[in-house]
Amino acid sequence: MHKLTSKLALLATVLATVLNAPTAFSGPLDDAREAYIRGDFETAVKGYRSAADQGDALGQFNLGLMFENGQGVGKNLVEAVKWYRLAAAQNNANAQVNLGVLFDNGRGVAQDFGEAVKWYRRAAVQGLAVAQANLGAMYSLGQGVEQDQAEAVKWFERAAEQGNAFAQSSLALLYDKGLVTSGDPDDVVKWYKKAALQGDVNAQNTLGMLYKEGQKAPLDLTESASWFRMAAAKGNANAQANLGVMAATGKGVPQDYAEATKWLRQAANQGNAVAQAHLGVLVDGGLGAPKDPIEALRWFRQAAAQGNALGQAGLGFALDTGRGVAPDAQEAVKWYRLAAAQGDKSAQANLGVMLDAGRGLMQDYAEAAKWYRLAASQGSALAQTNLGTMHEDGRGVVANPMEAVKWYRLAAAQGSAQAQVNLGGMYDAGKGVVQDPLEAAKWYRLAAQQGDAVAQYAVGVTHDVGRGAIQDYAEAALWYEKAALQGHLRAQLNLAALYLEGLGVTQDYGQALRWFRQAAAQGNASALTNLGVMYDNGQGVPKDVVRAHMWFNLGALSSNANALKNRGVVASKMSELQLAQARTLAKECQARSFRNCE
Repeated sequence: MHKLTSKLALLATVLATVLNAPTAFSGPLDDAREAYIRGDFETAVKGYRSAADQGDALGQFNLGLMFENGQGVGKNLVEAVKWYRLAAAQNNANAQVNLGVLFDNGRGVAQDFGEAVKWYRRAAVQGLAVAQANLGAMYSLGQGVEQDQAEAVKWFERAAEQGNAFAQSSLALLYDKGLVTSGDPDDVVKWYKKAALQGDVNAQNTLGMLYKEGQKAPLDLTESASWFRMAAAKGNANAQANLGVMAATGKGVPQDYAEATKWLRQAANQGNAVAQAHLGVLVDGGLGAPKDPIEALRWFRQAAAQGNALGQAGLGFALDTGRGVAPDAQEAVKWYRLAAAQGDKSAQANLGVMLDAGRGLMQDYAEAAKWYRLAASQGSALAQTNLGTMHEDGRGVVANPMEAVKWYRLAAAQGSAQAQVNLGGMYDAGKGVVQDPLEAAKWYRLAAQQGDAVAQYAVGVTHDVGRGAIQDYAEAALWYEKAALQGHLRAQLNLAALYLEGLGVTQDYGQALRWFRQAAAQGNASALTNLGVMYDNGQGVPKDVVRAHMWFNLGALSSNANALKNRGVVASKMSELQLAQARTLAKECQARSFRNCE
């Protein structure tokens, strides 16, 4: 709740008093009025002083006003108080309210709420709306009087009925916050709207919020955006932030990141934390502005310093991932905790990840599960997926496959590829659900279509073996290749096998070698062994027992039975020199991490 400032009260008074001075007055006061109108303030001061010296209350008031504003005379608040007192003592309502404002704000006189109330009341009982509004504010705030919202409403209503925008907005606020009860539920919107139509930017912004929330006003996002736009155009930072968020999300207005960035930047530059945080998100993602992690970090820091949860979460993520700043896991945890404690679901989920992995703090599965659960209950797909995994594995919680399925399903419905492939796995294995290969294949395919390599491999398997899908080697090869190109080991092996046998693809030893080599580069014993077989048989390469032995030797490092057996068979056909060469090649290949070994 804010009272009218002295400037607003005084300007309202001078316009009402000077321009509408009674025409019955003549002489110095009349001349002063005309001088004031034409902007000759020095002459106006002389006229007001002449009238004031004769004890004229209007002259005293206007002379005080000239000293207050420094018009035609040096600004002197002490002199202003002196002349206002003289006029107020003669019951001049304008002088009384202005004197009250000076006492209220401690300008030209020691701050004294009791004196302010006294003078506001004297003007208010004469029907002066600005005095009634200020007196209502004193009762509402309990300044100079005992706090009394009912009494505040009485005075706000009197001023509001006269069209005072501040009183209208204040009255709406009391009803809105439930500090007093209105007999009409529409009073909140009614009084905010009256104030808003007079240009009260706070009322305009609040109306926007009411229509956005749809509780005390009908849910109407278009109407909401309209009120936000009115206030935003006048520089109201809250409205600019609200309009920017609507433009970013496409709610109430067409989604327009450039427009969102424009409004958010204006509000952010005024220090609005909500705008700073959302602007950070847009700049970080290159939405409506060039992608700039360093600028995004700056906005996140400013918002976070004000306690904004989104800003804290954004700052934590930047520190976690090294976006615009050197990675710092411990500092990331600090900001995640602050945001998580405020209920930010992304921070809660990310804090869970840090605890789960033991990154930036001691590993703690139970606490990780706690934060996952809080975020999951708010709809975080990441948290739902990870909580499902913890229930599936019995990590930090009691193992519960049915609970795992529940969380996987919720995340999968939101489009989480990881959850979809995990849910497919549960149906495939019959864990927590009745085994259902068709349902498993459905979820695998949904995740695969999003580019998830594990899911693409799983879809390949369904077609390869005809489990949950029609057996179709060509379709299997298609999905294996998608996963293999992303480095999926089992997909590379299976794709190589299809090319080796000519199943679903034209038999191609060169392609088989290619994919066995990529799998071998990951140290896979089966791939290493199969390369040995192809060299021993001369499939796609010249028959070469030395190279075959090299590959079998490497496969045998993992005690692969086939590698051990084949190495022995090939060795029986080799000379000591060839065996020595093969062993040397194997050591060199192992030193190169199984890459470029031919």
